[in-house]
Amino acid sequence: MRTRVAIIGAGPAGLLLSQLLHDRGIDAVLLEARDREYCEGRQRAGMLEQATVDVLREAGAADRLDREGLVHHGIHLRFAGRDRHIDFPSRTGGRSVTVYGQTEIVKDLVAKRIAEGARMYFDAPVTAIEGIDGAAPRVRFLRDGVEEVLECDLVAGCDGFHGVSRGAIPADVLKTHERAHPFAWLGILADVAPSTDDLIYAYSERGFALHSMRSRAVSRLYLQVDPDADLADWPDERIWAELRERLALPGWRLDEGPIRERSITPMRSFVAEPMSFGRLFLAGDAAHIVPPTGAKGLNLAMADVRVLARACAEYFLAGSRAGLDGYSDACLRRVWRAEQFSSWMTTLLHARADASGFDRRCQEAELAYVADSSAAMDSLAENYVGYTWAD
Repeated sequence: MRTRVAIIGAGPAGLLLSQLLHDRGIDAVLLEARDREYCEGRQRAGMLEQATVDVLREAGAADRLDREGLVHHGIHLRFAGRDRHIDFPSRTGGRSVTVYGQTEIVKDLVAKRIAEGARMYFDAPVTAIEGIDGAAPRVRFLRDGVEEVLECDLVAGCDGFHGVSRGAIPADVLKTHERAHPFAWLGILADVAPSTDDLIYAYSERGFALHSMRSRAVSRLYLQVDPDADLADWPDERIWAELRERLALPGWRLDEGPIRERSITPMRSFVAEPMSFGRLFLAGDAAHIVPPTGAKGLNLAMADVRVLARACAEYFLAGSRAGLDGYSDACLRRVWRAEQFSSWMTTLLHARADASGFDRRCQEAELAYVADSSAAMDSLAENYVGYTWAD
């Protein structure tokens, strides 16, 4: 089998790259280790920067997003009995964010790629990536239990943190940076209309809470828990009681409903650099992980592949390697900005059991500063809606 670009991973990054390359007339084959049902069922992020919405529209994959997505014009910062609404458009030149689940983006892109006859193989785990330091890379994969070889010009590793792509970069070349945060999130999907217009980020000495949503009828809520927490210790009533306590505000009520899904996610930061080696290019979670507090993970992945698609077009259609050679540096500038912002938001809003009284009072002072300072709110808004977009 032969193609120009071998794409490993059918998450949003790999699917969007496949679509953007197709739109530019560049042949690609997409390989995914899991089945289609699994890929379309994974519950992940759902907060889209304006630039992410724009690139999905560019790819012709935003019809349902435009109908069903929930545009948000800010967030509520809630602490110490206060609620400060930070308005994004007035502080960012009119930009906002949109709630639309990653699961729905994957469904939309899969349907579009299939309708357009894409060579896309599910249940096709990659076993080896070879020759990326030469002119003729090869990707070995299994299909129906039989090994096949995909010859290509470039390889795009969009297969997530646990995928095989990052490991293909020589150990003496790859440098990784990692931080394990002392928090985890217990997240639920509940069949109840949201109790808020915009997202609520709440700090209390009991821990952080977030009121988000997936649609006008489905709420997405999170609680800070210990990284070793067990779901068995969190029955429905305890979850709702803790959410009521942490989100409490005089005159406001949290509506409750049946919980359809729940999970616990540890929080970590991770960056691999460089994001390319030879003819292999990493994108999305294969190259970087951010704690979810800043709503950056999905948006970073979509930004990566937009840069990569443009670089591939320059290479195949104009004969220039400039975009490919500059890909890693261009993406990492944006990645590190997002890592810093996400870590700051996490530190600002989470309660540490080992914090001293001095540390807690400093944290409360910083929260008050963010809520009272126009400059601080401008900075938070600018970073939240997307501070940079690498070209």
